[in-house]
Amino acid sequence: MMSLDLHPLFRNNRDIELALRQFVFKANHSGETVAEIIPGKGSGQLRARVLAFLDQKHIRKLYVRREVDSGNTGRILVYFK
Repeated sequence: MMSLDLHPLFRNNRDIELALRQFVFKANHSGETVAEIIPGKGSGQLRARVLAFLDQKHIRKLYVRREVDSGNTGRILVYFK
């Protein structure tokens, strides 16, 4: 399973957006069925930013569904075809 840890990038909006975009495209083209994004638990602002990014219309077309892991709210799972 591919994984992206956003902890080192949490202060730079441009780096977060770029890392998410590259990760989602790479995971989509790699043939992986599931990929994880780790925004961390914290205040939830970074998780909300990641979910908003994933909900953009042009990004939404790349994956089947996404969910916040029920056992670990600091982890988002993205499912591909």
